[in-house]
Amino acid sequence: MTGPDIDLGGVRLPEPRQLEAYFALTEAVSLLQHHVEQQLRAEGGISTVQFQILMALNGVEQLTMTQIADGVVYSRSGLTYQAAQLEKAGLVTRRPSPDDERATLVAITDRGRATVGKVLPGHIEVTRRLLYEAVSADDLDRLGDTMARVRDHIREEPPRSAAPRRKPSSKR
Repeated sequence: MTGPDIDLGGVRLPEPRQLEAYFALTEAVSLLQHHVEQQLRAEGGISTVQFQILMALNGVEQLTMTQIADGVVYSRSGLTYQAAQLEKAGLVTRRPSPDDERATLVAITDRGRATVGKVLPGHIEVTRRLLYEAVSADDLDRLGDTMARVRDHIREEPPRSAAPRRKPSSKR
């Protein structure tokens, strides 16, 4: 995989089976995300991250932007932009928190719930066709258990919202 001219700084290469699993996972996720993105844009005019935001808000009264950021893997500025786009489309509302001046509360609107209802059947069909039909019930159980352990292991790291913001470098 790497040639003799690549210096890895003493880092040991993964085993071939680890590399195979990693690249199979990343390729499968990329392919699935591509098809999901196409379906969401075609049926609801929303992106995958916008769908994730709407799904996080569906069934709850409201969440803070930080709560959404900790659940949706997206940059802070990107999430703020996506929430603004959803607000502009009338799918969510945003307002300052009365309890914390630093927090912004986000709530899904009736139009946002209708959009979820519109795209969810197609989303389910795409994931069923591309993911669930490719694996047995036992495989799906193992995949779910494995990915839950990986997710939980990764989430043991501090949440992205707790990471310090980088200060812009000043040009001299």
